[in-house]
Amino acid sequence: MVNPYFLITFNKIVDMKKHYLLLTSGLFLMTQTLFAQEHNIHSGNTMGAEQIFGLLEMPFLAIALVFSFLTATRLKGGKFGSGMTLLAWGFVVMALGHLHMQIAHIFNYNIFKNIFGGTLGNYIWFFALILTWGLSALGFYKIYKASKI
Repeated sequence: MVNPYFLITFNKIVDMKKHYLLLTSGLFLMTQTLFAQEHNIHSGNTMGAEQIFGLLEMPFLAIALVFSFLTATRLKGGKFGSGMTLLAWGFVVMALGHLHMQIAHIFNYNIFKNIFGGTLGNYIWFFALILTWGLSALGFYKIYKASKI
């Protein structure tokens, strides 16, 4: 017999939006997750496959940004448009994070740590991750809610 307290239904997942701020605050305060996002710099005189594929990713991120904002403006606000706008801003934060990672890997220069220091730089990096995930999740949720008839 399955314990009913451990059953997760779709309604409970939707109800989690009420606890979104509490969840993100709890995740932000967990310092162990900061260490998981620590950047290991592997820079040498030659570019490896990791750096080359990372650079090849950048034009596709730029295309995704352009078309996400074009789609959001074409929808002219409304329920779908507001969700797409949130997704587009989430993509902006993600693209800046990927640009930061490429600079760190190729040029051995960590922007956040050099400007803000080791501890604050890690917190800012972690906040950017949470912001990207939060904007994307909220955008998809708004689009989902708008698509229900």
